[in-house]
Amino acid sequence: MTISMEKPLVLAGDIGGTKTNLGLFSENEDRPVLKVMETFSSSDVPDLEHIIRKFLDMHPSAISRACFGIAGPVIDGKSKTTNLPWRVSQDRIKKQFSFQHVRIVNDLAATAMAVPLLNADEFYPLNQADGAKGGHLGLIAPGTGLGIAMMLHHEDRYVPISSEGGHSDFAPNNELEADLWRYLHRRYGHVSIERVVSGTGLVNIYDWLRNAGRVNESEGFNQKLNETDPAKAITDGALTIKDSACIEALEMFVSIFGAVAGNFALFGLTTGGIFLGGGISPKILPKLKEDIFMKAFVNKGRFRGFLEKIPVKVILNDKAALIGAAVCALSERS
Repeated sequence: MTISMEKPLVLAGDIGGTKTNLGLFSENEDRPVLKVMETFSSSDVPDLEHIIRKFLDMHPSAISRACFGIAGPVIDGKSKTTNLPWRVSQDRIKKQFSFQHVRIVNDLAATAMAVPLLNADEFYPLNQADGAKGGHLGLIAPGTGLGIAMMLHHEDRYVPISSEGGHSDFAPNNELEADLWRYLHRRYGHVSIERVVSGTGLVNIYDWLRNAGRVNESEGFNQKLNETDPAKAITDGALTIKDSACIEALEMFVSIFGAVAGNFALFGLTTGGIFLGGGISPKILPKLKEDIFMKAFVNKGRFRGFLEKIPVKVILNDKAALIGAAVCALSERS
């Protein structure tokens, strides 16, 4: 399908370890407007260029600017994706497709760019705090991996700051979590937060609870784990089937997630708010609505009162990273 519009279009991408979304956006006064989007399996192709080429074959358009949010560190316009065997180069993409401007940014930085542009109904608040006007914003997003980014408020605008904080050390808060840490340490050596707060992390928690004999696995559930996405199976087991082992795993996941988010709020002094993104947060919203997450979030001793004043919101718009990449692309001017 050929896209023909009066306003010039930009190409935006959200590249994750599981799937890649590409979209064409036009400029608008409030925020970029999505015209068409396609989703591709990231693991089915050897590199990002294959997906771009396929997308442009499907939607031939005159593109001069593009930005891609990548799940991995971006240094000097290049990225080695964390959960894919890809090496992405903005210069190589620019040359292959004759684009005038190309940028690659961390996917959480892209999502962070979209946060100030989202409407109130695109969030679900987990508390009733108002937050500080002009305060820094924090974004933490579990999915295939764990992304963490900030929006620093400077001279009346927000500046996105990416990080690889998901690979920092997991710090247990009690004996139960310490036992989980020991299990993961024997398995992985270094135990990062991502080993616990991510899709793989949820599976790691379930495996430990089962192998340690702390829960009784339902008959036939192990086969289900092997036949489908295990993180999805555990989530569905907890929220839909009400399986006791899955509930225990998900509640432990949510508690650790809350503690990690609280730590991040302290590190970044994110008085403007903490935002929960990624593929997992909206899917486990029923469990996040309970008090498990917020109890862990504010449980920081003398700084409990400080954290109680920070708004915590779940991002409901699953295209936030794509919108942010479009904002980035539109900011690239001749």
